[in-house]
Amino acid sequence: MIRALTPGRICRGTVAAIPSKSDAHRLLLCAALADAPTVIAVGEGELSADIHATMACIAALGGRVERTAQTLCVTPIDPAKLTAPVTCDCGESGSTARFLLPIAAVAGHVTPITLTGHGRLPQRPFAPLCDALRAGGADIDRDLLPITARGGLRAGEFTIAGNISSQYITGLLLALPLLEADSRITLTTPLESRGYVDMTLSTLARFGIRVKCDDAGWQVPASPYRSPGRITAEGDWSNAAFWLCAGAVSGTVSVRGLSAGSCQGDRRIADILRRFGAEVVSCGDTVTVSSAPLRGITLSVADIPDLVPILAVVAAAAEGETRFTDAGRLRLKESDRLATVSAMICALGGDARIEGDTLIVRGGKPLCGGRVESANDHRIAMSAAVAALLCTDGAELQGAEAVEKSYPAFWADYDRLCSTQI
Repeated sequence: MIRALTPGRICRGTVAAIPSKSDAHRLLLCAALADAPTVIAVGEGELSADIHATMACIAALGGRVERTAQTLCVTPIDPAKLTAPVTCDCGESGSTARFLLPIAAVAGHVTPITLTGHGRLPQRPFAPLCDALRAGGADIDRDLLPITARGGLRAGEFTIAGNISSQYITGLLLALPLLEADSRITLTTPLESRGYVDMTLSTLARFGIRVKCDDAGWQVPASPYRSPGRITAEGDWSNAAFWLCAGAVSGTVSVRGLSAGSCQGDRRIADILRRFGAEVVSCGDTVTVSSAPLRGITLSVADIPDLVPILAVVAAAAEGETRFTDAGRLRLKESDRLATVSAMICALGGDARIEGDTLIVRGGKPLCGGRVESANDHRIAMSAAVAALLCTDGAELQGAEAVEKSYPAFWADYDRLCSTQI
């Protein structure tokens, strides 16, 4: 879908944070492994394609997820229903596939479980996770989707790098409590995106599983999942960042429903925007950002790679040079985001370049507009929409439907908040 983006609009108003995709994935899978049904409060509105993928996989494994007006009612997986080989279609969701693979390595002894995917997901890396599972006794047939697991995973020590994908570690943390004895996860490199692992640990605790942490890794008990009965998904800081950054470059925007105490690493967006020079006010569960003169900064993004596309737009509006360092993992996302973020800024008349694992954006002048290709990447599509606020001429986005992956209501909210021209 091609969408024309009107230049020079001001973004004003208040929007409710959508449910955190990261939190919802974890809650759904823990609920699917629990001893009794769980009701997850997710509010109104359409769920993202990634969450639908996790729901469909739970159903394929013999569980059930029912949508009501504001909740998801999860009936746990019933192993007795696994009487024939199972295929779990993970869509384009890396979280779904990487969280489920270790679970399949446990449950696959009942019947083979195959994970499939679409888009760029079959090209995204799984080998480090597959190697760790094989070392633990699992029968895993290959390193790229489609992958079939036939069980065999045994309790013990699992070693894995911490600087490739925190999703690997989350997958292990979710699966290891299902084994016959306690296990350990040991990191071979420093951990990046720690906030996502902390979110997993918090979710496990809400389902009765207490993981012990130390400097080198985690001790994971063999323990049943206990349903809390009812639980609420957090508001999503990652998607709220698009509106907060829109306020920083053109207008004033408030996002409500955000927890300042969240484990989500992307909650750092408020502090980062303050560093750029934006006016940021937090009051209760609401964060308000207003535009102000912005200046370039240097920022390590090792723990917040998903914020880079929209922060690059802020950098384009900031006087001077901004350097996003430690950005190598961006190459392994829904697109090669080092390349696609740079291409987005340049396509709109900005100045961006890549030096090794660093993205450099020189800002301070209006963007002129142009044509952006989303590369089927939801964060590129939404970032381009915000970048149009900085343009003097029209912009056009190819692949605007990519937002369905994480934020189906994005365009409706965009049209409501960005309706006024300068």
